[in-house]
Amino acid sequence: MYSRQDPNDGVSMLEMNSELEHAQLELLSAHCATHQLRLHYSSDDLACLGRRDLLRKSAEAASALNEFYSAIEKKIPRTAPVPDTPVEATSEQIALAVRWLSTFLHGQRDHYLPAAGPLSSQHQARMWPYFSFELLGQIRVLELQGARVAHPDFFDEARALGYEPPEISHMDSLTFLDVVVFNEQITERALFHALVHVVQIQVLGLERYAELWVRSFVKSKAHFSVPLEVHAFSLSSKFLRPSPERFSVEDQVRRWVAENRY
Repeated sequence: MYSRQDPNDGVSMLEMNSELEHAQLELLSAHCATHQLRLHYSSDDLACLGRRDLLRKSAEAASALNEFYSAIEKKIPRTAPVPDTPVEATSEQIALAVRWLSTFLHGQRDHYLPAAGPLSSQHQARMWPYFSFELLGQIRVLELQGARVAHPDFFDEARALGYEPPEISHMDSLTFLDVVVFNEQITERALFHALVHVVQIQVLGLERYAELWVRSFVKSKAHFSVPLEVHAFSLSSKFLRPSPERFSVEDQVRRWVAENRY
């Protein structure tokens, strides 16, 4: 167990935070899956019709996690003020935010494209048949070395209204149309998640993708509750299962579009 007196504090802290990040991603996937349950079924329906063994195990796991993290949260130094309640965005502000987001994604794509390269044959083989050979051949990727993607200026505008945009400099990957930028090294989870967004953008079109993302974010107040993100996390978890089933991400995305789930 790590302790502050450990002579290898630096190494231990790196390992600890790496494990913490992995746990956070798994929790985020579980949160997204639970959010989808909440959207489609009432608590009464789940209690009456859900399998009792699954409900009981899920409730026990959630309670144990809540107890563990709540105890840690109480010990975290309070250095930042609690954010204000977000101001209700107007239709004009939403339209402006959609333009900002689509312009940002397109601009970052043009910025990083010259330095980006194609997917390796190993990554292409791992991502097929979840994604078509045609799409995988179009993708360009870039690992940033000693740098991070900077947040756009309009994030400050969102914070001024009480919203908290995602910390993109801490994200594993960012999708800029057909260019995927990794703040650190490429991992299969981050690559798969990013490619789901590529498919979403291609199926929906950039403007519609940006509009759905912004409207959902304004409504939910959290980026991990945006259905576009929920679906990417959900499919990534499905891909990483010990015995993953083969599926087409494009088919999955088109199904969600047809069912108006975005």
